[in-house]
Formats: sequence, C-alpha cells, structure tokens
Amino acid sequence: MKGLPKVVIIGAGFGGLFAARTLADKPVEVLLVDANNFHTFKPLLYQVATSALDPSQIAYPVRTIFRSARNIHFLMGEVTAINNLDKNVLIEMEDKIRFETYDYLIVATGSVPAYFDQESFKRHAFELNDLEDAIALRNHILSQFERAVWTDDPDLREALTTLVVVGGGPTGLETAGALYELYNHVLHREFSSDNPLQARVVIVELMPHLLDTYPEKLRQAAIQQLNSLGVEVILENPVKSVVEDHIQLADGQVIPTHTVIWTAGVEASSAAKFLGIELVQRGRIPVSPRMEVEGFDGLFAIGDIAYLEDPVGNPYPMMIPVAKQQGILVARNILRAIQGRAPDDFRYHDRGIMATIGRKRAVAWIYNRLQLHGFIAWLAWLGLHLVTLMGFRNQLNVLVNWIWNYFTYDRSVRIILD
Repeated sequence: MKGLPKVVIIGAGFGGLFAARTLADKPVEVLLVDANNFHTFKPLLYQVATSALDPSQIAYPVRTIFRSARNIHFLMGEVTAINNLDKNVLIEMEDKIRFETYDYLIVATGSVPAYFDQESFKRHAFELNDLEDAIALRNHILSQFERAVWTDDPDLREALTTLVVVGGGPTGLETAGALYELYNHVLHREFSSDNPLQARVVIVELMPHLLDTYPEKLRQAAIQQLNSLGVEVILENPVKSVVEDHIQLADGQVIPTHTVIWTAGVEASSAAKFLGIELVQRGRIPVSPRMEVEGFDGLFAIGDIAYLEDPVGNPYPMMIPVAKQQGILVARNILRAIQGRAPDDFRYHDRGIMATIGRKRAVAWIYNRLQLHGFIAWLAWLGLHLVTLMGFRNQLNVLVNWIWNYFTYDRSVRIILD
C-alpha cells in the first residue's frame, strides 16, 4: 500500500461506513477510526431499550464488515485534534496516543442529543444515541416496575410507572409506542395480579403537531394511532423543568415520573469544534456542494455534522439517507481527484421517510408522493429496516425476533444488568 494516497475517515456511522465501502479495493489506503469497534444501526436502538432486541442484533463489528477489503484498516480510538496544516489527526485510546497523517480526511462523527443549554434536562433525562444508552434505559425501565411492586404508596407507584418521551419526531413516536406495548403485551401479565400496575406513556411536543416534516394527513394519522394504542399526546406545551421525580410543563402542569426520555433534537458532535471555524445551525460545519470544508485542503464533512442547503435554500436533514449518499459522493470525488477529474456536486435522492408507532401501526411518505399509514406502512417499515441492517446474521436474528414477538406478544430480552 506504500505510495498510495491515504484517506482517514473519522466515524463508523452510516456516512463513514459508506464512504469506506466505496473506497474498498480502490487505489487508496483507508484508515477508519471510531471510538467503538462496531457499527450501530441506530434506528433500532429504541427496540433494545424496550426489550424487543438484543444489543448484538443491531451492532456489527467494523473489522468484519471490511474483512475482505485489503486496503481498509480500522483503528479503535477517539480523534481529539485535527491539524490540517500538517495533515494529521491525533488519536487517543486509554493512555495511548498516536498521530496519523492523511492526504484526504472525511469527518463523519454524526450528532449528539441537543438540550438547548438546559443542563438539568440532560442530568435527569435518558438518551438514545448509542448502545450504552439503550441498555441503560432498558435496565432503568424494568427496574422501575420492580420498584413499583415494593411500594404501597399509590402516588409513588404512578410516578415509577409513568414514562415521558420528550420530542414528537420519528424516534419519539417509535419509542413511545414500543414502551406502551412493552407494558401492554408483556409486563402487565407478569406482575402480581393482586396489586396490578398501570403504565402511563406520554409524548410531550412543543410544536402544534407531531412529525414536523411530514404532510398533515400523516401527522393526524400518527396521533390517531398513538391514541388508539393508549399513548397520551401533549402538544404546544414544552418542558419547563426536569427533576428526579417529575417534570413541569410551560403551562404549569406537573407530571410525576422517574423516566424522561429525550428525543427532542440533535446537534453536531464535538468534533466540529476541532477545525476552529465558525459553525452554523446546531453546531454544524458549513460545506460546499462537494462536501468540502472551505479553506481546508482535502478535508470533507458529511452526514449530521455537515451543513449544506438544498437548491431551494433548506438545509439537508440530519438523516441516515443523506449521510449515506454524501459518504458515497465524497469517496467518488476523492477517486476523481486522484485521476485528475472534476468533482461532482451533491444531489440528494429522497426516497421518503417513515416511522413506526407500534404493532401494525406506522406512517410512511414514499418518494414524497405516496402517503401510507397503518398496517401497510408498518410492513414497509419492517422491510426497509431488515434490508438496511448490516450482515445476514443480524437480518435473520431480527426477523426471527420480530416474528416471535408478533405471534407470541412477548419480549424475551428483559434481563436487568448493572
């Protein structure tokens, strides 16, 4: 591999992964760096948190993905500095550090939950950004029901079994629906019948509607499906404060709860600050239509961390399909540059958006034309997520779990781990 141009990719999310796959077996040397040694299929984190899937079923080792690509190398570690002048990055792992040089650098470190400068929200809320978050939330939810069995105080019991999801986007709806089904299909049958528990699941959204980017018909369908499931929906009433045993809304309403799940928005990861440039909306790195960071030679940003506007002036959404397509484009442009050819601009091919709301409930907007809801949308959601899971083993395991859950109304991954 000596003498070949070197590409360093920071982040093994969808953007970084698809950039690396596009460069596999091409005349470049690629180093992929990530703090974890696996790729996580984040759209299904909420299913780990609600005991539907095992963590290993939505994660796949990075080294396995690129086992047959001789030009792609992986290093587990965290990039803590970028020096574009000398074209190197500083990588740390535990007490070890190393510098890696590059000819081309792709920053694809994604996003983190945004709390809008409300530190108390972050202190008392649960996130769903990685596998550790999902496992911690699963342990917490199951523990709350076990704790509720021990108390004779009806107010405390209600607080322990009240689950609040903040944010009415797809993740919020999917999490709320899965939480209610976890109780309705499993937990209520397993706890003492002489002192039954009653779960309450609430979605809180500051906007006058759910699913902000969806058409009105699907927004209404989403609310109807949530209500039919048993989930309460509170609109135009944002969270004012979050403490250990309750939240307070803007209108003064207090909801006793020990479980607040934050899905109210994301911002760019801290790696955006390494470049020392002025960041834009949600701390993102402004890029050219070729995904280049202006003023930095050979440096690209893709996915959630990058800010680029579409032809009508709207920023591209922080979504997986955008990251995947940007990763492929940048990889191809690097190969074009090596060949002395002109780069292409980014053009997003929007195939639609969808969200599941529980068993046989979902909404889908296909190619921004076809609007589906209910069972058909749910089947479309299942198919899409199976196809995009990494690895045949993962796909098969998830399919078997979903079939088992569908026919037995059971969720087997209900072990509380410290």
